[in-house]
Amino acid sequence: MRGGCESRPPWWGWLTTLVLLVVCTASAHVSAESPPARDLSGELPDGALWRIAVPADWNGTLLIYSHGYAPKVQAPALAPRGLEQWLLQHGYALAASSYARAGWAVAEAVPDQLATLDRFAASIGRPRRTIAWGESMGGLVTVALAESRASRLDGALSACGSVAGSVVMMNMALDGAFAFTTLIGPHTNGLQQVMASPQGRARLALAAALAGIPLWSQPQSSQPAASDLQGELEQVARTFAAGVFLPREDQEQRAGGAFSWNTGVDYRLLLERSGRRRWVAAYYRKSSLSLDRDLEKLNAAPRIGASPQAVAYMRAHYAPSGELSVPLFSYHTIGDGLTSPVLEGAYAGQVNRAGRAADFRAGWVAAAGHCTFSAAEHIIALRALESRLQSGHWDVSPDQLNATSVAPELGSHRFIRYTPYPLPRK
Repeated sequence: MRGGCESRPPWWGWLTTLVLLVVCTASAHVSAESPPARDLSGELPDGALWRIAVPADWNGTLLIYSHGYAPKVQAPALAPRGLEQWLLQHGYALAASSYARAGWAVAEAVPDQLATLDRFAASIGRPRRTIAWGESMGGLVTVALAESRASRLDGALSACGSVAGSVVMMNMALDGAFAFTTLIGPHTNGLQQVMASPQGRARLALAAALAGIPLWSQPQSSQPAASDLQGELEQVARTFAAGVFLPREDQEQRAGGAFSWNTGVDYRLLLERSGRRRWVAAYYRKSSLSLDRDLEKLNAAPRIGASPQAVAYMRAHYAPSGELSVPLFSYHTIGDGLTSPVLEGAYAGQVNRAGRAADFRAGWVAAAGHCTFSAAEHIIALRALESRLQSGHWDVSPDQLNATSVAPELGSHRFIRYTPYPLPRK
């Protein structure tokens, strides 16, 4: 990364105008009986809204929920969608803030969540146990809280989170976008045109491998067989734009410049590290193209530099260290095209290098889509963490998780054993 260099190709402005609105869904059908004994709300000094709900038969556990990326500040959500009433009926107190700003509000989210915990302590008292919980960007906020010794947490749950951090996630997306625009070009008539030729399919496969795009992404489709190259690439194509051309304008305004770079990157090496060279080569064999020549073209193309100041901002908000201060259970669908499963595996490596492996476990759900967990899977994850806090030991094998007793109307139990592809860029 060249200090102060912010050279950008013509397609960069087009890339930064695309906006991704992440909506995390989970369904549950519960009654609205047993309203909370107390439902408090207010505004923090920075303008963030906060809300607290405490049931009459509170079990002593407080769940503080961090929401994902949102285009505007909204009333605080207290839990994953559909679960607020269920959690209150089962004795949990709930708390959350809206964050003071919309968009990629990691900088505001962490202090606002901590201030909401202070509001709870002042209004209700100190909980017996406090667990942070978040989805998507909120999963990264939860990791930041779990790594902070000022959070006063006992444990944390990150669902479908961008847990490897802002810089890693955006650099990986940049690599996919750079390969796509260099080899295919930004002015195509869409991915349908790209998929119409063997050459387009080969180059899309290369860009997808560099960007960590999974081979299954559509909840309404079954997972393609490993031998179904066409089916896998169709899944890639349906999520490629949303998973690669991530929103950058908001982040760059906050950071004060470009925070992603590919100066000095060897794309031949990145493809090897991705674990998907053989998969990409299979598409190239069906085309008239040379994979080696395309990698040479990528390595020879003009690069993008970043502002050191902007990178420093994004690392502060937030690049995880893996130095957990409390146990964290992080769970992910294997077909998430927006926050790649590759990021989950990368964070596990950070935790191991930090010497905190005993405090971390990852869970994998056999589903496609972003945050497409059933309500049951959220509750199973919560109970697995509570068991770890109670016993001091993890018991999160897929068999154990799927055997957890949860009301049938809360949905499916789909935990499996899974190993994600490696992170291409170290």
